[in-house]
Amino acid sequence: MGFEEMQTQQFVESSFWNFDALYQPQQHPARDAHDTFFIKTPAATLNLPADYVERVRATHEVGGDGLADEYNANSTGWRYDWSEHEARKNLLRTHTTAASSRTLYKIAELAKQQRGEFKPQKYFSIDRVFRNEALDATHLAEFHQVEGFIIDRNLSLGNLMGTIADFYRRLGPEFKDMKFKPTYNPYTEPSMEFHCYHEGLGKWVEVGNSGVFRPEMLRPMGFDEDVQVIAWGMSLERPTMIKYGFDNIRDLFGHRIDLNMVRKHPIVQWT
Repeated sequence: MGFEEMQTQQFVESSFWNFDALYQPQQHPARDAHDTFFIKTPAATLNLPADYVERVRATHEVGGDGLADEYNANSTGWRYDWSEHEARKNLLRTHTTAASSRTLYKIAELAKQQRGEFKPQKYFSIDRVFRNEALDATHLAEFHQVEGFIIDRNLSLGNLMGTIADFYRRLGPEFKDMKFKPTYNPYTEPSMEFHCYHEGLGKWVEVGNSGVFRPEMLRPMGFDEDVQVIAWGMSLERPTMIKYGFDNIRDLFGHRIDLNMVRKHPIVQWT
């Protein structure tokens, strides 16, 4: 499908790249300790791009009012006092979208060096994420996420839905039935969950979340107003459950896994 792989080898991430750069307000419940694993030592990051931090601050507080036109999202913002101390807190990343925010920032910085020359690009990652979840048949506190985004001019929701549907069609006939459902994300608008039917559980299972990144996320980086990013994050374990008939995610990944099953299963090759 023409995607390049992002650098994702960073389990410990700052709240800034995990939340703030995504235009997620600091009072959002996902940032509470009951949803996120915060790091005690080192508790805070020291290295953040100072100019960009100030643009993110202005966008959170007043929607970019007072910034140069090239960075102004022309939004109302979240209307609160943004805290750099809160943004510097370290955590176990809750999603690989933190890698997307870093990658997009690098793309924007490179475009500035090339005098505004912008090239459409596609990126993906597959890596581990961590959430303070109650464990059950479809939830883990540590799991894998397949992340992707496309950056280009004048992209639409139709482009997003078509890309996701194409990806799942390539996985096999188990994913022929797919539903898209409107949802809310602080950093995408519009936003959609997508669900596939699990024969063993006898119900529709959410396998991913998606949307179009908001101007409040992209404009502080320096992207033009007509540049859009369509993005998605999907579980690796849940589609695997559907394809291979697992009824409990804990039988697929974690300390309860049957090692004999791993050795014998056709998705694993021993050499």
